[in-house]
Amino acid sequence: MELIIPVKGAVKFNITLDPTVWIFDDRKIDLDEFFSGKYEYKDELEEYTKVTSAHWSREIIEGSTNPPTLQTEKKYERTKALTSTFGIDMKPFILNSEPLPNATKVVVETTEEEYIFSLEDLDKLLLKFSHKGKPLREDGPVHILKKDGTNINAPIKFVTAFRVE
Repeated sequence: MELIIPVKGAVKFNITLDPTVWIFDDRKIDLDEFFSGKYEYKDELEEYTKVTSAHWSREIIEGSTNPPTLQTEKKYERTKALTSTFGIDMKPFILNSEPLPNATKVVVETTEEEYIFSLEDLDKLLLKFSHKGKPLREDGPVHILKKDGTNINAPIKFVTAFRVE
């Protein structure tokens, strides 16, 4: 099984996706929180502004020393990455390949069959890339989940490529 997924077809740029590095991506979503209803959507720009402002304020007040709480926060994040189930929105990756103006759908190719989604439906899809801290090696490299949770027990597995048509 390949661990990379090509995005091909009616796109300006053929790109490849490597789900094994998404664990380091700030856009990742904890799927346990997401499907339990505890997940809060965070605007990336707003989140970045808050973090930068807090860091700036701390530098002014305390100087450039690391308070003890920063070490415990890093440890918590590391533990969470090794034990949680994560996913990421599918839409940005398809849009980064710049679908051609006549493109209307994305075909998800798997080892068993093909699934067709319109480009407008990409907002409703997640790519699960980790289960309890482990990559999806046996039936992955990603599972496709619907954000409404209707296919959480029967996700699309064995994804080999995304073809834009």
